[in-house]
Amino acid sequence: MTSPIPAPVAASLPTGVLIDGEWRPASTGATFPVADPATTQVLAEVADGDERDAMAALDAADRAFAEYRQTAPRVRSDLLRAVYDAIVAHTDDIAAVITAEGGKPLAESRGEVAYAAEYVRWYSEQAVRLDGLARRAPAAAHHQLVLRRAVGPALLIAPWNFPIAMIARKVAPALAAGCTAVIKPAQLTPLTTAYVAEIIRAELAARGLPAGTVNVVPSSSARKVSGPLLADLRLRKLSFTGSTEVGRVLLKQSADNILRTSMELGGNAPFLVFEDADIDAAVAGAVAAKMRNAGQTCVAANRILVQRGVAEEFSEKLTAAFSALVVGHGADAGVTVGPLIEPAAVDHVAGLVADAVDGGASVRIGGDAPDRPGYFYAPTVLTGVAPDARVVTEEIFGPVAPVVTFGTEAEGVEMANASPYGLTAYAYTRDVSRALRLAETIETGMLGINRGMVSDATAPFGGVKQSGLGREGGEAGIEEYLESVYVAL
Repeated sequence: MTSPIPAPVAASLPTGVLIDGEWRPASTGATFPVADPATTQVLAEVADGDERDAMAALDAADRAFAEYRQTAPRVRSDLLRAVYDAIVAHTDDIAAVITAEGGKPLAESRGEVAYAAEYVRWYSEQAVRLDGLARRAPAAAHHQLVLRRAVGPALLIAPWNFPIAMIARKVAPALAAGCTAVIKPAQLTPLTTAYVAEIIRAELAARGLPAGTVNVVPSSSARKVSGPLLADLRLRKLSFTGSTEVGRVLLKQSADNILRTSMELGGNAPFLVFEDADIDAAVAGAVAAKMRNAGQTCVAANRILVQRGVAEEFSEKLTAAFSALVVGHGADAGVTVGPLIEPAAVDHVAGLVADAVDGGASVRIGGDAPDRPGYFYAPTVLTGVAPDARVVTEEIFGPVAPVVTFGTEAEGVEMANASPYGLTAYAYTRDVSRALRLAETIETGMLGINRGMVSDATAPFGGVKQSGLGREGGEAGIEEYLESVYVAL
């Protein structure tokens, strides 16, 4: 097996808290371990920050905001462009860290680095395009000015499954808008955040910009960091990606100080295949939408809804495609499916499969955890799944594809909408009129038509219903970090 992190990279990875431009131990000196989920080997001990570290980080971000908000848009643009260049130059090293602590295959990790870099490049370009307004009031003699200004210090809470992409699409628009930040990385994948934060720290220092513009507080207890920050009036923005359950708690905590919030929460994406679809293309799209990061994505195809006339053909071909997947350590050549992130994830997936089988579902392939070190679960296809099975109604976050059949288009849409979530949906059809109807009727923030991937740094990412509030990416993403000021002149 290949070494998970190249020795020079491992030796240079920061493992402390980053406050006011300095990496240092946590205030208590405590640490927590970060392990490779494919081997359970401990990769590093990382500083375990608490409320004192969190408040020190906010102190630094608040001081830096007074200066950083006044920097010229071109200065912020050039900063982000330099960060983009550095991320691209270090793609292989960053990918190795992502694979080591998160488990995904190296090819996917490299793809994530490229995806993250595009957010940084996009917002380097948007930084100089923050337009305002000047006009004479239609019914009066005075003039109206509308100015755009940074919201203020922001708390950015990232998930473990895309440790560089989720940070990039938060910190890049924040910096482009003139905000400063306190980053709380996921406990399971803090090393990738540290690598990227060091790139940002170095570029800030090289330009003489405030050291406290970006701060990082890893912690084994998110509440120790988020609680005191959300209670402090100096914090003006929260961006969170994670579960709906945690999102609800954070929204309640944010209410007292009326914080600006962006919430990218849970998903339960339907993947509809109609009888007129290109079945081979639909199978390839389903594999892409389902199996990225072993199914551990919020936009994963969770419910495979197939029209009855093509259900058996689709299921056979999907099973064949799953049989060609190679499970193993993400750093090994040829591996296409890595481990799940922790033992609880394996238990959760196994419980969903067992419930489906108890309800009459058939296991076409997989259905168990292989006997090997690490937190693996075999790629699994289930057919004959009841629409009310837990594997259909709950977010799977694992390599399991439950196939459920439907009759008419109206029935398919009804099943697609039978969820409190509405982040992403996918549909395969050759009928353009149907595609447009689906865009109007499926309750989702994003819809992929004849493609198994919707994410794009230049497009708005976000959901409806209990999948969240606000948007990240595209022109909309920077709006989350800006406020409008109207001047009657």
